[in-house]
Amino acid sequence: MTLTIGIDVGGTKVAGGVVDEHGNVLASNRRPTPADDPAGTRDTIVEVAAELVAQYPQATAIGIGAAAWIDATGSTVLFAPNLAWRDEPLRDYVTKAIGLPTVLENDANVAAWAEFRFGVARHADSMVMITVGTGIGGAIVTNGGLWRGANGIAAELGHIQSVPDGHPCGCGRLGCLEQYASGNALVRFGRAGARQEPERAAALLALAGGDPLAITGRQITEAARAGDGVAMDAFAQVGYWLGVALADLAQSLDPQMMVIGGGVIDAGPLLMGPIERAYRDQLANRNRFPVAEVHAARMGNAAGVAGAADLARRG
Repeated sequence: MTLTIGIDVGGTKVAGGVVDEHGNVLASNRRPTPADDPAGTRDTIVEVAAELVAQYPQATAIGIGAAAWIDATGSTVLFAPNLAWRDEPLRDYVTKAIGLPTVLENDANVAAWAEFRFGVARHADSMVMITVGTGIGGAIVTNGGLWRGANGIAAELGHIQSVPDGHPCGCGRLGCLEQYASGNALVRFGRAGARQEPERAAALLALAGGDPLAITGRQITEAARAGDGVAMDAFAQVGYWLGVALADLAQSLDPQMMVIGGGVIDAGPLLMGPIERAYRDQLANRNRFPVAEVHAARMGNAAGVAGAADLARRG
């Protein structure tokens, strides 16, 4: 049995695990991310990895999935929006510190790889994945491998334009998908709806103490499950924009499968229903041709660790 270590680096936590060739996590640990301290974050990764190697000295490699742009060689973190890294040579640092070969990859690519190898897309040979959390990430698997692009930063699907001259995005563009289909967008839609139609947002406002500006994503999900009209509308809007984006990607890439991942999919049918309706409506005139099915991701919180470890196994 071949064991490798996967490490999932986010803005709040560094999670690690020892993973077998079937994607099973045999041991795990985690530390808070010192996000404002590049050296501290780097050393936290080393601590997590070293602890796991001590438990399983037969581990052969380390994979790291980071919420960041990774260079074409897979060695350097070019930029991380929620961490202080800038041009950080992370791969070689971890390799030297632990003494094991290390693979460095973007977190959305790692999550998609986990779904491709062990999850909902394990029987496909091509897929597109959109990860929906606070922001939006993306990944493309084609011909059985990740497509990273010429510079290592392909599939930034949150920054394709949905609305010309729309809401400003942190990337510098206007109207990016991230501004209409992320967790942040869900909250913005919910707050706006509660201000405009408080009578349809009774359950949502009750959860927020009557203050529209205090509404959170969790409250929108809870209220929508209880039938709150404004909360359900917020999911419908996010689902619509995701469905439109998936239809564009289907026309461009023609994958076997579309996968939606990230924390927001915990809402289940509240989100997946509007996505699938918008996707089918957008492609209604393509009914003479096969179209990729849309599925929710299955790997959950294990995706980052399992995907990173499997990429390390492959070198």
